Amino acid sequence: MRTGFAVPQSGHWATPENMRRIAVRAEELGYHELWTFQRVLYPVGHQMGATYRSVHDPLVTLAFLAGVTGTIRLGVAVVNAFVQPVALAKQFATLQAVSGGRVTAGLGLGWLPEEFEAAGVGFEGRGRRGEEFVEVLRKAWTDDVVEHRGEFYSVPPSHVDPKPSPAPPILLGGTAEVALRRAGRLADGWVSSSREDLSAIGPRAAVVREAAERAGRDPGALRVVCRGVTRVRSGAGPGRPLLTGTFDQIRADVAALEAEGVTDVFHDLNFDPEHVTLGADEAMRRAEEALEALAPRL
Repeated sequence: MRTGFAVPQSGHWATPENMRRIAVRAEELGYHELWTFQRVLYPVGHQMGATYRSVHDPLVTLAFLAGVTGTIRLGVAVVNAFVQPVALAKQFATLQAVSGGRVTAGLGLGWLPEEFEAAGVGFEGRGRRGEEFVEVLRKAWTDDVVEHRGEFYSVPPSHVDPKPSPAPPILLGGTAEVALRRAGRLADGWVSSSREDLSAIGPRAAVVREAAERAGRDPGALRVVCRGVTRVRSGAGPGRPLLTGTFDQIRADVAALEAEGVTDVFHDLNFDPEHVTLGADEAMRRAEEALEALAPRL
């Protein structure tokens, strides 16, 4: 089991200095990967909650952290497919270069219609769009002459250089069974959403691996990454959600997730509504306590 940690990205604690402190200490403690997420806008009157109200860009954040770390991997879960894939391919390739090859590219279909509207992209056909999006990304990262004519994207014969070395592994998100099977067919793994019922993640991981096997791929090579919506609480009793409770309970939950076929867990305090509404100093104090207590045991 590989253990990661999400950097401060939402709420009062999401300052550049706090990002740096978490990233540097996570690397010192032996965490495998730092993680970010994307939210472009918050529609007026929407009830998404505090986590999404003010969010830093995920790739700019990772580029900043690439400069203050040296070995820890850098992941985004996820960038949604309402952006332009060739431009995103260039951003990922540059991030891979400046980080020394440490990037994990998580991609999602998106679920907020207003973000698609703001990007000038249709909300319908998102599954087909996502599959073509992955195809264009990989062409941009590997083909000497990139050319594509598809339902959603058209790229004239072009050089898209420099190429990332190696090309970043691609994780796909999604909760529907068709999305799980898409991840198994096309990607290097699957990343769960913040709304995932972690008590049922084992069968969902099995769907991803079965789809990989049916596609003639090695299911054992795929990553199953759990976004751990981690809520540190005292007195969490029977029926508590996984990764909610004391540090001992959370560590036991991580072991249980490994037994269900999860390969990676990253603890994400950004999705704890209590945490992101705290003052910056208190949120950071609690985050650093969690970072130490939940560190991988080497």
